[in-house]
Amino acid sequence: MTAQHFEPSGPLIPRPERTPAALRVALAQVAPHRLADMERQKDEAITLAARTGSLGPITQFLETWAVAIEIARIPAAAAQLRTAEYTAQTIDRDEPAWRDAMDEIRRLHSTARESVTGE
Repeated sequence: MTAQHFEPSGPLIPRPERTPAALRVALAQVAPHRLADMERQKDEAITLAARTGSLGPITQFLETWAVAIEIARIPAAAAQLRTAEYTAQTIDRDEPAWRDAMDEIRRLHSTARESVTGE
């Protein structure tokens, strides 16, 4: 007997709260290879917030990673993003498919942002 590939249609995990700890736990489940990037960006956001006296960098950090996790937790969206990113990186910018890929990347990020922010 051969094993069948199973692709879940819904989210792999529930949407996490927008806190550094909850986002880190979620990222460890859906994209553990990105944890080092997240930690580096968190450190940069805290440093910039301390330097400027503004919470803006921390708010932006939380939104950026909430959006990334929103895409990664939905297998179909993650696959669409990987395909569009690959296309955008491998074909000439003069090709119509490059523009289509960039539009798809923006659409996926926009949809995910709307889902996590309610905007």
